[in-house]
Amino acid sequence: MTDTTSILAPRTPLQEFWFYFKQNRGALIGLIFILIVALISLFAPYIAPFDPAEQNRTALLLPPAWYDRGNAAYLLGTDDIGRDILSRIIYGTRISVFAGFVIVLLSCLFGTSLGLVAGYYGGALDTVIVRLIDIMLAIPNLLLTIVVVSILEPSLVNATLAIAVVSIPSYVRLTRAAVMNEKNRDYVTSSKVAGAGVLRLMFIVILPNCLAPLIVQMTMGISNAILELATLGFLGIGAKPPTPELGTMLSEARSFMQAANWLVTIPGLVILSLVLAFNLMGDGLRDALDPKLKQ
Repeated sequence: MTDTTSILAPRTPLQEFWFYFKQNRGALIGLIFILIVALISLFAPYIAPFDPAEQNRTALLLPPAWYDRGNAAYLLGTDDIGRDILSRIIYGTRISVFAGFVIVLLSCLFGTSLGLVAGYYGGALDTVIVRLIDIMLAIPNLLLTIVVVSILEPSLVNATLAIAVVSIPSYVRLTRAAVMNEKNRDYVTSSKVAGAGVLRLMFIVILPNCLAPLIVQMTMGISNAILELATLGFLGIGAKPPTPELGTMLSEARSFMQAANWLVTIPGLVILSLVLAFNLMGDGLRDALDPKLKQ
């Protein structure tokens, strides 16, 4: 006889989340890929076969190892000054992922705080914040990012800060909408009656109930941040050579697109894979965290 008690036992929130998340095969593949990339990035000094800035003048423009002139010591080949592409890809991925997390944390921190204030207080304060956000959204993201980087002076750090600033509006609008939907519910009113202060109401009572869409937005935000950082590097206003950043690598390889196509193809495929993996995982998180999408 089947043990119906174990079948009908309620799942914990974590078990329920994992049950719905794993239904999405693409999300699982994205998660596994991101975990592998995270491990490679964490242990980059031990995994990379060479220093990413080390030059070998006797091995210029070597193709990947599976080409006719390839060298097994340089698995993905070398660039025009003899630097190992695999080592630069490993360190470039490390920079992109780390910068993506920093961008999302900064933009989420400031955007969520502004959204909480605007949604909770409303009135004139809400109007001022919303109008500022509308002005930022009226300017194309890339154009606004370029303007901010140009004002700060082009560099990897300033590019990271600029992308974080430009990403704030999406978190403000998302948080504001969620707070306005939650602030008049019974549990918030009960907390007010119990004597909870404004900060406790906003950050302890209301915010935890707004986290699901924010988590999805943060995951998608990392992929956008990686892509925008690569774009700035390609345009020459992001990371500066010899920093092994993926967009900068593409920019340096533009003149070798026909003679040494691997210099463009490999970093481009890595950027594509990173962005796709985070987007797939974001889709899975949305399916698992949104009650309306649960079957």
